[in-house]
Amino acid sequence: MRVATFSIAGERRVGLVDPDEGVILPFDFPVERAQEGILALIEHDGVALPRTLSPLPLSSVELEAPIPQPRRNIFCVGKNYYEHAHEFARSGFDSSAAAGAVPKDPIIFSKVPDSVVATHSSVLIDTKVSSAIDYEAELAVIIGKEGRGISGENALDHVWGYTIVNDVTARDLQGRYSQWLIGKSQDTFCPMGPWAVTKDEFDLQNAGIRCFVNDDMRQNSKISLLIFDIPTIISTLSQGITLKPGDIIATGTPAGVGIGFDPPKYLKAGDVVRIEIDGIGALENRVSERAQ
Repeated sequence: MRVATFSIAGERRVGLVDPDEGVILPFDFPVERAQEGILALIEHDGVALPRTLSPLPLSSVELEAPIPQPRRNIFCVGKNYYEHAHEFARSGFDSSAAAGAVPKDPIIFSKVPDSVVATHSSVLIDTKVSSAIDYEAELAVIIGKEGRGISGENALDHVWGYTIVNDVTARDLQGRYSQWLIGKSQDTFCPMGPWAVTKDEFDLQNAGIRCFVNDDMRQNSKISLLIFDIPTIISTLSQGITLKPGDIIATGTPAGVGIGFDPPKYLKAGDVVRIEIDGIGALENRVSERAQ
C-alpha cells in the first residue's frame, strides 16, 4: 500500500493513497497522533489497519514528507553504485578516494532531521554559503521493527517500507570538511516523498531509479545495482546501534550527479529536479534562492 502524510485545513493527517483514482483515504487517527506522519501507522498497536474515512481528492491536500520530522538523523550510504563511486573519486571532492574508488565497506554519514522537506517544496540555495549544489537520487528504507546486531538474512524483516530521497549536497562544503554532515545537512537539503510504500509492494530486484533536471535525464539505473545491498546496509548499521521504528536509511545514488560532468552541472535557482523510482512514484522540487 501507498501511505502519505498530508495536511488539509491546517491539520496533519495520514492516509492511504490511490494515485490511479487521484484520491487519499485518511486513517481515523486523532490529530495529535498524526503529527509524526506515517510513524502513527508504523507504531499502530492493532494487527488490522485502522479504519479509513471518506476519500479526499489528492488535489485538495498538501503532501508532506512521509515522516516530516524524523526522530533521529537520516542514515546515508555514500558511493554505493560502482559508476558513481568512480565519478565521485575523480571529482576531487572525495576525501575517501585515497582508499580506492570503490569502498570495501559501506561509507556511512547522516543528514539532520531539519533538512527534510516535502515534494513540491523548494530546495533553498544560499550563495553566501555554497556555490556547488548537487542532486542525488536515492531509494530510502524506512525501518519498522527495532533491532540490534541484525543479520543480513533477517534484515528485511525489520523494514516497513520505502520512499524517495534527494540527497542534496553542497559539494564545496563536502570537499572542505572530512566529515560530510555540513555539506549534506543544509536546510531543505533532504526532499522526501511523495509518499511511502510498504515493502510487500516494492520490487527491489527490478525497480529502476531515474533523475531529471529540467526534464533532462541525468541518472538512470536499477536499485539492484547497489554495491552494498539493503540487508548488508541494515546489518552494518545495527552492529552496535539499535535501529528503531521510523529510522530512515538513504541507500546511495547512481552515476550522473552534477559533479560527474565536465564542467560540473550544479543546480541553480529555477531548476526543477524530478526523481522517479518504479513502484513508488515521483519526488519533484524546485530550486530557489534563499531570501537574504
